[in-house]
Amino acid sequence: MKILVIDDEPFALRLVTRQLQTLGFTDVTTHEHATDAVRTLERDAAAADLILLDLQMPEMDGIEFVRHLARLGFAGGLVFVSGEDQRIVRTASTLARAYALEVRGLISKPADPEQLRALLEAPAPGPKAPPARQFKLYAPREIEGAMSRGELVNHYQPQVEFASGTVVGVETLVRWNHPTDGLVLPEQFVGVAEEHGLIHRLTRLVLAEALRQARRWQDEGSPIVVAVNASMENFSALDFPEFIESAVRAAGVANRQLVLEVTESRLAGDDLMALDIFTRLRLKHFGLSIDDFGTGHSSLAQLRNIPFDELKIDQGFVHGADRDPSALAIVEASLGMARQLGLTTVAEGIEDYADWRHLRRLGCEVGQGFFIARPMPADTFDVWHRGWRQHLHALIPT
Repeated sequence: MKILVIDDEPFALRLVTRQLQTLGFTDVTTHEHATDAVRTLERDAAAADLILLDLQMPEMDGIEFVRHLARLGFAGGLVFVSGEDQRIVRTASTLARAYALEVRGLISKPADPEQLRALLEAPAPGPKAPPARQFKLYAPREIEGAMSRGELVNHYQPQVEFASGTVVGVETLVRWNHPTDGLVLPEQFVGVAEEHGLIHRLTRLVLAEALRQARRWQDEGSPIVVAVNASMENFSALDFPEFIESAVRAAGVANRQLVLEVTESRLAGDDLMALDIFTRLRLKHFGLSIDDFGTGHSSLAQLRNIPFDELKIDQGFVHGADRDPSALAIVEASLGMARQLGLTTVAEGIEDYADWRHLRRLGCEVGQGFFIARPMPADTFDVWHRGWRQHLHALIPT
């Protein structure tokens, strides 16, 4: 392995070089100036398989150097070696990954030999997956045709109570059963529907089917709450609460069995009409959930001004929170604030058993994510639900 070490401190360079040689890595090049390293890589982009990079350097700091690595299409591994605050180093790592660079790890200065050994002995990741193709967007007339032909279908992702393992709700997620393209995800058509005045019709179709399904579950002895995503465009009509109430009554379910989810980043704090509608929906005892909490720019103001009764913590903070002090702090603060405000808490992004165990221990009330189940059609949900009950003992300690 060809290793390139960049650090403006000569002693640090000698120390890391000696540690690498002790570990059996002898092809080591060092630079005190990042500008010299850039010139080396400009002459030969394959001059290094692995770069150990200090962040705090004069002339050109580590972040500027990362920008050059991206420009040069560097395909090797990158390790940050820094005495800076760990949050700064993690942010640098996030930035490098956003540039499609392969970050192998983070080492605090002075470099610890065992930490260096573990990092270098870890198996290198396999070949990078090709960049994802930009998904196809559909024209408004195609979406109108899909609604007219009944090609839009609902999938349901379970929401489970951490304390008991009981399935207490589902999030309704629309899909398009396209005759030639297969199952089309909402990212490919919902935004277009919003931009071209089709979102009201789309929301009503999704809502009507979700409520019919809720009634079927209720008749089978499982009164499950259904959550439906609502666009901010839906809150531009003052009669929206009456429409919702009429739809729920027609389906024969209680108002409390419907939750409307509103994405936090799309909320407009000064939209008086939306505030009017939100308040009237809560007066009618419909649930109102702030979705993707923490991803917008005025979360606290929204919690103060809008009568939400549920807070969904965004999956970007939930998954791996037990290993990320910053994410953990955000999750704990969100849970504490929700408790004081009397809001039900839902953790999105429960991807593995570690997430389940950790959020359960923190006192979150409800979980949702691939570890529990992926979104699925209603008939598949019924089969899954029976199986879920059978292995609860493994997740809920007695």
